[in-house]
Amino acid sequence: MNKIIYLDNAATTRVAPEVVEAMVPYFSENYGNPSSIYELAGASKEAVSRSRETIAGILGAEAKEIYFTGCGTEADNWAIVGAFEAYKDKGNHIITTKIEHHAVLNTCEYLEKMRKANVTYLDVDENGLVRPEELEKAITPKTILISVMYANNEIGTIQPIKEIGQIARKHGILFHTDAVQAFGQLPIQVDDDYIDMLSSSAHKINGPKGMGFLYIRKGVKIRSFIHGGAQERKRRAGTENVPGIVGYACAAKRAVDSMEERTKRERNLRNHLINRIMKEIPYVRLNGDPEKRLPNNVNVSLQFIEGESLLIMLDMEGICVSSGSACTSGSLDPSHVLLAIGLPHEIAHGSLRMTLGEDTTKEELDYVVEKLKGIVEHLRAMSPLYEDFVKNRKK
Repeated sequence: MNKIIYLDNAATTRVAPEVVEAMVPYFSENYGNPSSIYELAGASKEAVSRSRETIAGILGAEAKEIYFTGCGTEADNWAIVGAFEAYKDKGNHIITTKIEHHAVLNTCEYLEKMRKANVTYLDVDENGLVRPEELEKAITPKTILISVMYANNEIGTIQPIKEIGQIARKHGILFHTDAVQAFGQLPIQVDDDYIDMLSSSAHKINGPKGMGFLYIRKGVKIRSFIHGGAQERKRRAGTENVPGIVGYACAAKRAVDSMEERTKRERNLRNHLINRIMKEIPYVRLNGDPEKRLPNNVNVSLQFIEGESLLIMLDMEGICVSSGSACTSGSLDPSHVLLAIGLPHEIAHGSLRMTLGEDTTKEELDYVVEKLKGIVEHLRAMSPLYEDFVKNRKK
């Protein structure tokens, strides 16, 4: 197989041709600034309005509750910092989890160091699930925000979002969810899940990079994050990225329209890949909940393997995968998510994340398994740890 096999769709996705087509006129023809008053600008303004309505409709929200951002990370930062600033007179306590994306974790750490926030980082179980009863026990009279991701970007575990939202609503606490991996992959209705704020990113669903949104429920007080002009109803200054907004709406509609059929196919392929790996490669652990997981996510730990060598050798075979979040790929430390679910460092270092896309085929996955088997055998043959393990088993 001579072509590239791309299995890192949790990091980013290929922009769909119809998304590119929808964006092009707003680069070259309808290029007016939506804040201007002449006719050329009116076409851009109308496109932004239509896009906002499209995304709001998918979430069961109102158009005025959707605020466009530069990315999911910006949306996370805005939700957490903006809410803390707006509600700090009520309290300074935030509840989140140990397995959040660093866009949430590092923002919370910033608030701890610079704004005197008190943050509780909840443990998760061995599958990466938050225990709602433990979350409720962590609430204090000063709790102002709960932030729990909808689905984990590394191990794919889907959290009990509705239960968490109900707890937050019962106690009068704001509930934010980072839905960057879930939006477009799972059906989400903000009212049903009691969500007050939700972050998302276009490039995870075949949309353009550099484009996100933050849903803010009507009535939620939140401070502006970027100051300047009056864009986004005076809450997020800066000239709107009209092509990006149009592309996001197109990608979102496309994802939702294909969701049922696409995710069923991805789930079947995912299970095929998991079954082959678990049956044909010894000393492998599946990470994440076996049932409550994103339809396209496979994360395994291969014992006695160093993850970086594994990625390099797979890349030499034309296979693109990762060991975890793309945002931390330069780090030598093992994944904080895998450590949080109880994996020791030496096993966490040998982990592999494969995330399928709409174009992934069974033939490609079978090819990946065959190459993976050979690489694992080769790397283990050079491992002193594996050699000692085999010797001890023979005693």
